[in-house]
Amino acid sequence: MKVLIAFYGETGNTEKIAKAIYQEASRDHEAHLRRVEEVTEETLNRYDLVFLGSPCHSTDLAPPVKRILDAFPDSPNFKLAGFFTHGCPNVGEAFDRWASKCVSSFAKASKEKQIDFVGYYHCQGSMAPPVEDAMGRYFAEKGEITADDWNEYIEELRKHPNHEDLQKAKEFARDVLSKN
Repeated sequence: MKVLIAFYGETGNTEKIAKAIYQEASRDHEAHLRRVEEVTEETLNRYDLVFLGSPCHSTDLAPPVKRILDAFPDSPNFKLAGFFTHGCPNVGEAFDRWASKCVSSFAKASKEKQIDFVGYYHCQGSMAPPVEDAMGRYFAEKGEITADDWNEYIEELRKHPNHEDLQKAKEFARDVLSKN
C-alpha cells in the first residue's frame, strides 16, 4: 500500500506526530512524509491512504490544511485519516469548545468530497507563545482560571506531545493500516 503522511505545522508538535505515524507506516508499506505545501492533487492520486495532520487554529484545522482538503478531488481513490494537535484538555467541555471543530472539518470534507474517512487521532501540544499569552488573558478576563493555574497548565502542556502521545499515534496508524 502507498501511504502519504502530509502535515502542516509551526511549533513542531504536529510534525512529531507525523513522524511517529510515518515510522509505523514505513515498516510494511511504501510511505512518504511531506509538508502540505509540497502536496498537489496529482500527488494525492498516487496514494492509497493519506494521513493529513494539522495544529488546531482558532478551534479548527489550520488554513493550509483546510485549503488542501478543499483541493481534494471528488471521489478519490485514496482513503483519509486525520490527526491534529491542540492546546486544550483531550476530552470534555474544553475539547468540545476549543478543538472539536477539527473533527467536524475532516468529516465535512470527507462527506462533500466522498472520501472514505477512516478515523482521526489528536493529542495535546504546546502552544505558540503569542497564543499562550492571548489564551491566558482570555481565560483571566472570563475569570475561568487564575494566572498561577494557567502558568501551571502551560508548563504541563509544553511537555506534549510526549512519549505516550507518540506511542498512541503509532497505535492509531497501526490500526488504520491493518484495516485498509
